Amino acid sequence: MLNPKLKLNPKLFDKDGEQAPTRAGYGTGLLYLGENNPNVVALSADLAESTHAHLFAEKFPDRFFEVGIGEQNMAAISAGLAVTGKIPFMSSYATFSPGKNWETLRTTAIYNKANVKIAGHHAGIMTGPDGATHQATEDIAITRCWPGIEIYVPCDAIEAKKATIASAGTSNPVYLRYTRDKTPVMTTEFTPFEVGKMQDFWITDKPEATIFATGYMLHYALVAAKELEEEGFPTLVVNVATIKPLDEEGIMRFTGHTKAVVTVEDHQVAGGMGSAIAEFLAKTNPLPMEFIGLQDTFAESGPWQEIIEKYNMGTKAIKSAVKKVIARKKK
Repeated sequence: MLNPKLKLNPKLFDKDGEQAPTRAGYGTGLLYLGENNPNVVALSADLAESTHAHLFAEKFPDRFFEVGIGEQNMAAISAGLAVTGKIPFMSSYATFSPGKNWETLRTTAIYNKANVKIAGHHAGIMTGPDGATHQATEDIAITRCWPGIEIYVPCDAIEAKKATIASAGTSNPVYLRYTRDKTPVMTTEFTPFEVGKMQDFWITDKPEATIFATGYMLHYALVAAKELEEEGFPTLVVNVATIKPLDEEGIMRFTGHTKAVVTVEDHQVAGGMGSAIAEFLAKTNPLPMEFIGLQDTFAESGPWQEIIEKYNMGTKAIKSAVKKVIARKKK
């Protein structure tokens, strides 16, 4: 069942349930920060409306910088603003930032521990029709390796607003990952959010496997858990909204009884959230694991819901992976 302590959206399984893009949460979160912190500034690389940074730009034009199609310039300018005491939020599509400007960010912002917030939008194969050139599926991997970075991947628009606001509370550089299309709203304004803390969204008596999911893919995991429960395979579903710093204590707690793990993400399996959890468990408590995500391939162009199924990342694939790790555990 859904964890009642977290005050989740009771209609999240309804076909006509509320949906919103996580990028909308960035826009409202950034606007809130602008209204409450005069040091917050925003930058865009010719994509203000697509990233919802236009909300900030319209209300605070003197604190908004449109750099045009120049992601490397945006990175360097953001680092400079951070050094002066500002808190810059820079936004673009994730394939361009932190993709195209990776080295500039590394040298100007990350190496100098500059207080820069990198908002990567249109992430994952969720970007569907735009094809592999715009489907950022490596962005977690290329940022997770940066020393000192924090990485937040909100599951829905409400959590995206909370994550955006929370990112201003640390002086570390932060990578914020958002998606384009509407996805189910799973949380509410009353659902707690804390950086670096995992939450068990689906709980059950005597769970046999733990599903760790990040971003909007959490909804697929919850649907899978609901169906698995009916089939006699009780599971836990854990929301991993912070990939770095990783909640190591949470991993141990949520796997302590299940002894079997499935990770779910819209990202390459290599270097993503699943890799981060596997690295920790390999050092502390190796367990049977299965990984749902892109398996060393680029995705095709098309409706994202169809692409999810084509690359074995949907509910059916998650259920199969859970049954597989349970069988491996029993052997």
